[in-house]
Amino acid sequence: MTDEPAPRRRWRWVTVLAWLLLLPFAAWAALRLTGWDAGLYWIQLVAFTPYVAAASVAAPLTALLLRRWRIAAAGALVTAVLGACVLPRALAGGDPPAAGRELRIMTANMAAGAASAEAVVGLVRRLKPDVLTVQELTPDAVEGLKRAGLGDLLPTLAGSPAKGPWGSGIYARFPLRAAPVIEYGNFRQAVAVVRVPGGPEVYVASVHPCAPRFGYKVACWAQGLRALPGAEPRGVVRVLAGDFNATLDHGALRRLVGTGYRDAADATGQGLSPTWPAKGWRPIPGVTLDHVLADPRVAVRAYSTHLVPGTDHRPLFAHLVLP
Repeated sequence: MTDEPAPRRRWRWVTVLAWLLLLPFAAWAALRLTGWDAGLYWIQLVAFTPYVAAASVAAPLTALLLRRWRIAAAGALVTAVLGACVLPRALAGGDPPAAGRELRIMTANMAAGAASAEAVVGLVRRLKPDVLTVQELTPDAVEGLKRAGLGDLLPTLAGSPAKGPWGSGIYARFPLRAAPVIEYGNFRQAVAVVRVPGGPEVYVASVHPCAPRFGYKVACWAQGLRALPGAEPRGVVRVLAGDFNATLDHGALRRLVGTGYRDAADATGQGLSPTWPAKGWRPIPGVTLDHVLADPRVAVRAYSTHLVPGTDHRPLFAHLVLP
């Protein structure tokens, strides 16, 4: 019995290595398609799906160079699947025929009160939002925002400030009617109904579920997202704005959006713009954890992200038109 020729063995190993290069991308695509938030590490990793989609091109290109046609075809399919998951966010979508009152909304994470209150109020003066949702709102931050003049711009407040990252609030130019706070794991998501003059009442939530930093936080994170109300196309107009601690690659957030909400960044073709970590913070690729989700009847005229010293989240601004 003769030994297998060395060139044949070498080419067989090349085939194996080409499959091994493709396998992680294929597994990622399969898990992403299932919508299953499979435990702590996957919840953390799936946020980086846009980067994985870009990197997945390496598998079919390598297979082509090695003339492994089946592997190249499989790799192209995997890249197409991942691309289909993320690329639509870079394309602006059509708006519903809304022609009612405008509602300008801003959201900011105060980083447990460490964010510059003066910078936040400066943004409010420049962008002129009608509603500001705030996460990680501490009693000291409330006082700092008041001293910086926020009360002159947005005089009404509903919410539940707290020391640490657990508090939140909603400031508005218009009258507010506070609603029960959504609370899981001590994270308080403030809720209010905004009475827009000449327009419909708008349900607004300052979203901030638990951050899935540790295994024991995963259930709290999932419960906090599940507790958010779905869109009701014939009911009260709803807007959810804040730090969701989730991207559009997380199944939990996609299920919420699937009830009918429109992500303001996605609707304007800016859905791949990162919001965390803000420039100058952790040396990791940015992901989109902060969102403004609007009722399906609401048009999104503009969307932008901004920088505020002292916080690792970018504040968001969305210019909406109500039905």
